[in-house]
Amino acid sequence: MASSSASAHSGRTNSEGCHNDKKRNEYHCHSSKSKPTSSSPNIIKPVPKGFAIGSLTYNRKDWPHWVDADNDCQDARAEILIRDSKSPVKFKRNKPCNVSWGEWIDPYTAQTFYKASDIDIDHIVPLAHAHEMGGKYWTRDQRRAFANDFENLLAVEDNANQSKGAQPPHKWMPRNKHFHCDYLNKWKYIKGKYGLKESFNEKTFINNLISSNGCN
Repeated sequence: MASSSASAHSGRTNSEGCHNDKKRNEYHCHSSKSKPTSSSPNIIKPVPKGFAIGSLTYNRKDWPHWVDADNDCQDARAEILIRDSKSPVKFKRNKPCNVSWGEWIDPYTAQTFYKASDIDIDHIVPLAHAHEMGGKYWTRDQRRAFANDFENLLAVEDNANQSKGAQPPHKWMPRNKHFHCDYLNKWKYIKGKYGLKESFNEKTFINNLISSNGCN
């Protein structure tokens, strides 16, 4: 999703500051542009308690997202749309940059969508949640790496993404119960990969649901 500085728009923004602009028939986010970064994020280790880098208050602009890491004109949003589409995608203006059409089966609802404007790129572990669970101590480069980590990104229906917001699993789960095991395993993997803390309620809920569902 390319960043946009427009101040007026139609449609709701999600927890990441992004939305489908129905008037202009495009998807954009309200954040500043950022420089490309490596597509392979560094493993981020927890910072000792009491040692802060930058602001401890969550601000979406402190987490640069949808960067074009390999300078091929396809930002992280386009890369995920291409990766998750079940059929070859079509691009706007005959340039292989911005995806307009494809075939996406939303894992959160099990519904199929063909217009890219109906699709959000969801952070499985939301940025605001990551901030509260340790990301507040990260550098801007570490936050950029997390925000653009393909392993933490999924193409999902926009309303499902907006419904989720920044909520952890014990407060929100996908409507599609067949995806619950995959969702929880992905959540736990990302939390472990970046050394993010788990709340007691979060950990208890996840372990109980994994156990009751027989997740591997």
